Amino acid sequence: MLVMPLLRASFMMLQFLVELDIVKELFKVFSSKLFDSLLKDETLKMTFSGESSQFIRINNAKIRQAGYVDDADVELTLIFNNRTCSRSFTYTNNPDNNLKTALSILTEMRDEITQLPVDPYIVDPIISNSTEDIRHCSLLNEEQVVDALLPVMQNVDLVGIWASGRAFRGAANSLGLNHWFEADSFTLDYSLVTPQHQMVKGTFSGEDWDQNKYEEFLSASKNKLELLNKKPVKIKPGSYRVWFEPAAVSDFIGMFSWNGVGEASIQQGCSGFSKMRNNSEILSPKFTLKEDFSSGMVPRFNSEGEIAPETMTLIDRGKLQNTLVSSRTAAEYGVESNMAENGEFLRSPKMQSGSLSEVDILPSIDNGLFISNIHYLNWSDNPSGRITGLTRYACFHVERGEVVAPIETMRFDDTFYRFFGSELEAVGKKVNIIPDVSTYYRRSLEVMKCPGILVNSFALTL
Repeated sequence: MLVMPLLRASFMMLQFLVELDIVKELFKVFSSKLFDSLLKDETLKMTFSGESSQFIRINNAKIRQAGYVDDADVELTLIFNNRTCSRSFTYTNNPDNNLKTALSILTEMRDEITQLPVDPYIVDPIISNSTEDIRHCSLLNEEQVVDALLPVMQNVDLVGIWASGRAFRGAANSLGLNHWFEADSFTLDYSLVTPQHQMVKGTFSGEDWDQNKYEEFLSASKNKLELLNKKPVKIKPGSYRVWFEPAAVSDFIGMFSWNGVGEASIQQGCSGFSKMRNNSEILSPKFTLKEDFSSGMVPRFNSEGEIAPETMTLIDRGKLQNTLVSSRTAAEYGVESNMAENGEFLRSPKMQSGSLSEVDILPSIDNGLFISNIHYLNWSDNPSGRITGLTRYACFHVERGEVVAPIETMRFDDTFYRFFGSELEAVGKKVNIIPDVSTYYRRSLEVMKCPGILVNSFALTL
């Protein structure tokens, strides 16, 4: 077995992030000095995003690449004379250089902002109580990771990414607001692969490491892998009775962040939820969706420093109750903000569980499909709520309540008004925590909680 040395890369810029007790204070001192430099009638907002993370790439159940990321960036937004200007820069481990860079950028923004037009929907900084949320958890330390992860992976072809560490978020403004969020977490995002290139996908994640839960989780994936050894069957296009695992349901709900439950999308007529607003369309009474920050896993403050309600119901037993409304959208359309992020995307959604227990899933399907994961989702008709995509990974044909064979990949095209509405027969009792594992700019903090669903009819097209 090849194990690469777990050494810190020499190019890392933020060594101070390892000193976990000083990051918050460094940000406060930095922001205070920058605010003191403002001229008359200038207002400044800033956000801080950073992480101190260990990453390991695994292939064929062996460590292929290991390293660390200590990184942070600051975004500054200057407001003057009803105009706004924003810039960002990388935050380093040199406080003096950080302040020097920020002051230089501030000078540039002063020159630029006078050339910009008035912003008609400007979001002025708020004055409210500052918050601090620090969650220190029991993660595996760097020396424990290989011994904890690899033994249970043996005898399977596992490909995946391990990410673990601490993430930081901050928001402050020159009116005295200062929010801070700091949390530990880990994710193992992986696929188990058969010699025929069939795959089982899984994501094991959390805050406090539990070796037994990890081994049980991976064992469940191995059980699915055994079922994939059967020859895949080609099923015909048509409507099928389907059980969607929570991972698949989370992908569907994730589409609601893209021209979905955002108020701006509805106002602009490009959201499938416009039918619920304007035509009194409803989903199933079994479907309830909330934006729920009560777990404390996701910061409640947004990039404007605004605090969202701890819990807000979006869809209550099939009826649209609230949309995600940013303050900018509120200013543009004359509605009330509920402190959504500017992109009006879901940050901590939670779908309400139902009564279908795990042991009853296959008997309840009877004849149909068991779909673990879906792939390549897109709106095929956004205003109608129609979504297309592919079945992927561990998806099975079920006959008389028993798995008979995996299925070949199929394209589907159906509307959420059917699979979350008229065709939703049952909702699973168990709720899974499903993190966003994207790392395009930094480790994402978004987390979804949802159960699986049983749908009486779902359209597979080719």
